[in-house]
Amino acid sequence: MKVLVTGAAGFIGFFVSKNLVAQGHEVIGLDNINDYYDVNLKYARLNQLGIEKNDAEQFNILTNSTTKAPFSFIRLALEDRENLPILFKQQNFDVVCNLAAQAGVRYSLENPEAYVDSNLVGFLNVLECCRNNEIKHLVYASSSSVYGLNDKVPFKTTDPVDHPVSLYAATKKSNELMAHTYSHLYKFQCTGLRFFTVYGPWGRPDMAYFSFTKNILANKPINVYNNGELARDFTYIDDIVNGICLIIEKGFIPNSNSKSNAAIYNIGRGKSVKLMDFIKTIEINLNKEANLIMKPMQDGDVFKTWADTTELTENYNYSPKINLDDGVKMFINWYLTSK
Repeated sequence: MKVLVTGAAGFIGFFVSKNLVAQGHEVIGLDNINDYYDVNLKYARLNQLGIEKNDAEQFNILTNSTTKAPFSFIRLALEDRENLPILFKQQNFDVVCNLAAQAGVRYSLENPEAYVDSNLVGFLNVLECCRNNEIKHLVYASSSSVYGLNDKVPFKTTDPVDHPVSLYAATKKSNELMAHTYSHLYKFQCTGLRFFTVYGPWGRPDMAYFSFTKNILANKPINVYNNGELARDFTYIDDIVNGICLIIEKGFIPNSNSKSNAAIYNIGRGKSVKLMDFIKTIEINLNKEANLIMKPMQDGDVFKTWADTTELTENYNYSPKINLDDGVKMFINWYLTSK
């Protein structure tokens, strides 16, 4: 298959691209390489995919649709309403995996415009391109943040998601509604994936586990919000990527919340871990204690996440393998050797 992976220089997009190439698919990666966090990490990921920094920095529209390079890259923003349709028309993609988005809950409080541009305008452009180019299947990133103030756990995709607590969450719920509308009107298949706290090597530096590790090693304190009374369904990157690639390979399968040609699945470890236990696991692997500063709850945050992945397991044989101890150990080993 020929697959477009947006956000290919990002954490999840990089690993999805790498996995699809290893499976023998032709992958075209797209990313705008914005400076939300250190762009050198993004260039380093692309380098792992065979793309040199000088090439990645250049804007180009791929003109030869018959090229069979395992991985090609184009620097392009989803908001580019002029060039994105050109790319789709030239390349004749079989599947689109849309992982590009402005990420981060806290940053959405500071720069809401970035979320509207990327997550709403950009996603609309992707939907329009899928509609106009007869894309068979759109797989796209949603987020566990859509569950907002829900307190019934584990979260099921049939639960109401009417109370998001951040603009980021609101844009992800909007993506689900937009995808449903387009699948209904234009008869193409859409699968949305609600990710649960993805962690691992090559991850985003703005994530808590990354900053915890950095500060502990530097003998700096770490901020622990809601006095540590938080819990997350921490999911190792390999398990997330395996799940995404199973869906791309197997194709669209409706589930209990499906209407028309749209489905939404939770994708996570399926276990909720207390934040303090997660920090303790980092301490053990660093052989160093953290200096904790207890803080009140942050705006836009939620108390607990926990994914019910029953339908993803039933329909796609999704089976996360990496437990917390092993996952944190692999991240720490990468972190220490990457410096």
